Amino acid sequence: MTTSNTGTGDMQPEVRQELERLRDSIDNIDAAVVHLLAERFKATQQVGRLKAVHQLPPADPGRESRQIERLRRLAENAKLDPAFAEKFLNFIIAEVIRHHERIAEDTANAQPVDD
Repeated sequence: MTTSNTGTGDMQPEVRQELERLRDSIDNIDAAVVHLLAERFKATQQVGRLKAVHQLPPADPGRESRQIERLRRLAENAKLDPAFAEKFLNFIIAEVIRHHERIAEDTANAQPVDD
C-alpha cells in the first residue's frame, strides 16, 4: 500500500479517511493552543499593568530562568524535546517583555485625570 506525496487524488479511501481524522485532531489542538496562549497573554497583560503602576522592571530574569527550567522538565516528562520547549518559551517571554515595556511606556505617558 503506497500513497502519493504529490496530492490526494490517488490516495486509497481508508488512507484519506485516516489522514483527515489526524488532521482534524491537529486542527483542534492548534485551536486549543491559540486559546490557551490568548488566556496566558491576558494574565501577562495584568502583570504588565501591575508592574507599570509600581514601576517594576518589565523583565524578571530570575523568574524567567525558573520558568525555563520548569518547562524543560515538563517537556522531558511529556517526551517533548526540551530544547524546543525552551525556544518556544523564550519566544513567548520576549513577546511578554515587549508588551510590558509598551504598557510601562503608556502608563508613564498617561496624563492624570482631574476629578
